[in-house]
This record gives sequence, structure tokens and C-alpha cells, in this order.
Amino acid sequence: MAPPILKLDDIHLSFGGTPLLAGAGLQVEPGDRICLVGRNGSGKSTLMKIAAGLVEAQSGEVFRHPASTIRYLEQAPDFAGFATVQAYAEAGLGPGDDPYRVTYLLEHLGLTGQEDPTRLSGGEARRAALARVLAPEPDILMLDEPTNHLDLPTIEWLEGELSKSRSALVLISHDRRFLEKISTATVWLDRGLSRRLNRGFAHFEEWRDQVLEEEEIEQHKLGRQIEREEHWLRYGVTARRKRNMRRLGNLQALRANYRGHKGPQGTIQASVTEGKESGKLVIEADKITKTYGDRTIVAPFSIRVHRGDCIGLIGPNGAGKTTLLKMLTGQLEPDEGLVKLGTNLEIAVLDQKREDLNPDDSLAHYLTDGRGENLLVNGEQKHVTGYMKDFLFQPEQARTPIRNLSGGERARLMLARIMAKPSNLLILDEPTNDLDIETLDLLQEIVAGYSGTVILVSHDRDFLDRTVTSTIAPANPDAPDGRWIEYAGGYSDMLAQRKGVEDERKRVEKAEKAKAQESSGGKPTGSANSKSKLSFKQKFALENLPKEMEKAEKEIAAREAKMADPNLFTKDPATFNKLAAEMEKLRADVTRMEEEWLELEMLREELEG
Repeated sequence: MAPPILKLDDIHLSFGGTPLLAGAGLQVEPGDRICLVGRNGSGKSTLMKIAAGLVEAQSGEVFRHPASTIRYLEQAPDFAGFATVQAYAEAGLGPGDDPYRVTYLLEHLGLTGQEDPTRLSGGEARRAALARVLAPEPDILMLDEPTNHLDLPTIEWLEGELSKSRSALVLISHDRRFLEKISTATVWLDRGLSRRLNRGFAHFEEWRDQVLEEEEIEQHKLGRQIEREEHWLRYGVTARRKRNMRRLGNLQALRANYRGHKGPQGTIQASVTEGKESGKLVIEADKITKTYGDRTIVAPFSIRVHRGDCIGLIGPNGAGKTTLLKMLTGQLEPDEGLVKLGTNLEIAVLDQKREDLNPDDSLAHYLTDGRGENLLVNGEQKHVTGYMKDFLFQPEQARTPIRNLSGGERARLMLARIMAKPSNLLILDEPTNDLDIETLDLLQEIVAGYSGTVILVSHDRDFLDRTVTSTIAPANPDAPDGRWIEYAGGYSDMLAQRKGVEDERKRVEKAEKAKAQESSGGKPTGSANSKSKLSFKQKFALENLPKEMEKAEKEIAAREAKMADPNLFTKDPATFNKLAAEMEKLRADVTRMEEEWLELEMLREELEG
């Protein structure tokens, strides 16, 4: 094992109240790909800043290899003193670093380098900051929410860039799929302490639940032990006084441990305050268009949105998502076409820019709009401190200025406010930014269970796959030309449909080319056209693959039934893990067989056509 190039051990830090970090640690070795996870406000960014040397711990050991270089991507970069983005990015280079790499990164991130840093959008600021920290190719690269404000093409480019990077990585992100693709180790920051799993984020949630379950069992055992000791204290046979005093001291220590145990942070208890039912048809758009100068933002586009639909809107930054959204919700008139809004609409909007957050407002004032100490939630009066606790804010934070909140806490506060307002149409613009995994899970449940209609803009692929019923995306994502297409399902479904259309286009082109060659007396090229029929092996596979797939599906169902036993993992974790591994292999086999069968079926149709 290589020696660590960065090590934090027994780190303590508090800001006057409950300790934020109470013995946390972090160890980074060359080649590590670590994701740092934990609830909002658990101290993830603070621990990363201590590692980067930007914040000093109150106690603990901090070791940084003297020859190693560290670059830290903060959530709010400081552009003060830089005339251009190019100058800002080049300031991150060290002696011997290649300045051309800044140009390369800016180009791939969609920036010229001549932009004025004071006029950058949120996405452009994040791209400039990424260029600055990626350019030196440091020994340790620390990225705090690197995907915030980035569009999907840029996120996927960043995944590729980090995958081939030689830097050790420490990542904080709310984007599940990004973490799953990049990380090979997970550090969980919880109640001031850190635990490490030497596996990627894909395995984190199962491990976390197991740790919490074991902790609950240990607390139960401790409680039973205290009961036995108390029974001995009251009714046991008197022994020598010295021995009794020692045992009494042990009992007091057990009680202190039991009382001092701080359980995991609770889950948010919340639901959307739903308004009266809207009409069945919520939005009808008929051939709407919008152009700015010579640029077409929306070519003729039509859609009917019905009550209960959940529609995702995706596309690269600048493609016109916000313009299309404003047209659909009646905030912007189309150049041509017609938009008709349904009846009884009550619209609630979550804006990604957090524009309605006044940093000087207190939490209570923001939630109640300054109208006293109560707010109306689902038709019932509720005291603001009680409502705050539902969203994991402490009562003493009621008078705290919003400026003191972390990015994740601000996102949670805005979520609390929008959920208190009656609505039957939710407009969510980048709702996942800065939210921790647990709050994301809650938001997914809320969106999935919402009886009204949802239109959301998001670059979070996992969130889209789990929530939306259809996806609107540019017809040409690489060079948006104003044409938009609605696809059934989420992001992965959209990719599959696009691939199917592209495969069909290639098949038709290939068939037409072969036909043209035959008519001109030439010989068709390619293995598919060089045969007049399927081989015996191909025919056998085409006939038997469906049977094999059906058999595998039955085996998967049988294992799922066994794993549904809630006590199986506790009683026999080895069997549970074995069944999970078998299911994963069977599912991979089914996917492989489906692809093989589809290829053979397409080949058969081509040969017979």
C-alpha cells in the first residue's frame, strides 16, 4: 500500500454549539477516487477545506506530503482582481505547468477565455473554476459540488476527464450517477465522525443502512446491560465495598454512554400542500415558436400536458430550456402558435438561482413571509419552529440569518417554503442542486406521489430516471437548432429511443447502399449482405434465446422473493449477499441475451427483406 499523501486524523471543530467535527478523519493515497458523503450541514465542505489548508482545525493531526500539490474547487469562486476568465484560470498554474492546458480546458468547457468574470452566469463561473483547478493536474484534486449548474454534455465530458486524470480525487456531489461512475472509495461523515468504505458510492446506501442497524442493536444491548446492572444494584447480594463501588462506577459510565449517544440525524417529515384539483388538461401548446435575431430557440413545437404528468426538460446550457418553460407556463408569449393554460391552476415555482433569498432574512421570517409565528400547512396552522423541525432545522435557528446557512441548508429551506404553498402545478428548476442524498430521496418520493402536475428542469440523470413520465430534449443535442422532441420515460429511456432511431437509420442506409450496388452490378459489402440466410447456429440462438431469458427472469423473481424477507439480512448476511450477487449476474445475462436476440432479429429481417 502506498503511503498517504494526505492524512487528517481526530479532527475537532465547533462553532460555539454542538461540535461540527468530533474526531473525523480522511486519508488520501495516490490514485484514490474518494467521494465524501453526509447530510447537509454535517461538515463535508469544512473537512475538505481543512484538508486543503483553507480552514484550521481546533485539534487533531493534519499531514500533507511536502512534495504534493492540492487544488480545491469551492462552491463560490472568487474572481476579484481578474480582468478575464483566461487570467483567472492561468493563475492556478504552478511552475512548470503547461499554459496550453488552460486553453484546451476552456475550449472544451465552452469558454473563450476573454469573458468578463463579473458577468458570468452560474454555469460559466463553475466552468471557469473547473478550468483553474484541472489545468495544473495536481496530486490531489478536491471538488465541492463540481456538477452544480453544469449541463449534461459537460457533466459527461467531466466524467471522462476525471476518469483519465492521474490526480487523486476527493469529491462532494449530490449527483448519484456521477459519484457511481467516478468513485472507488466512500467516506461517510456522520455526527462529527467519519467512516470509510473501500468501495464506490454504488455500495454506500446498503452499507450505511447496515451500519445504522448494527448501531441500533448495540444500543439495545447496552440498554439491557444497564437494566441488569441496576437490578444487581438494588437486589444483588452485598459484596465487599471496594468491589461494589467499582461496579457502581461502571454502571454510571454505562448510563453516561447511553444518554450521550446521539442517533443519526432524522429524516425530513414533509409533504406538498396540494391545492384544489386543476382541470384535466393543464397546458396545450400548438406549434409555438421563438426566435432571437437570427437564432431559432424554439421551432414549431406542440405538446399536451395532462393532470398528473411529470415532465423533465433537459438540454445543454443555452439551448433554450428556460425560454421554452416560460412559454409553456404563460410567462412569455410565443412568436407564433398558441399556448392555452388549464383551469384552476395554482403554480408553485422553485428557482435554481435562489433569487428570492434575502441573506439578511431570518429563517422564520422567510418561511412565514413576516406574518407572525405561524404558517398554514395543508389547511392547518403550524408554529414556524415546529415546521422547521420537520426539515431538520433546530428551533434555535429560527432567528438565524440565511447568510449563515450552507448551500445545502439553503436549498432545504427553499424546499420547505415551496411545500407550504398550495399548488397543483410544480415548476422545479434544478431542484437537486446542493441537496444531500436523503433529502433527494424525499424529493423523489414527493414528486412521484404528487397528484398534481410537475415540470422540472434538471441535469441529474438518476433523478430524472426515478421521477419523470416523459422527457423533452433538443432533437440535435450537439448543436441545438430549436427543434424539441418529447420522449416517453426518463433520461435513460430517451437515450435508448435515440439509439434505436439512429440504429434504424444506419440499417436503412446500409440496405439502400447494398441495393444500389447490386443494381449497378457491384457486389454488396458487409457480412450481413454477403449471406442469403442465417447460419444454423444463428437460427438456434434466435429460437432459444427467448426461452433462456424467460428462465433467467424466473430465477431472478425467485431470488427477489427470498430477499424480500426483512429478517434475512440480519439473520444470514452471507446468504443475502450471495443472492444479491447472483441477481446482478442474472440481470447482466438477461441484458446480454436481449441485445444478442435483437441483433439476430434485425439481421433476419434484413436478409428476408
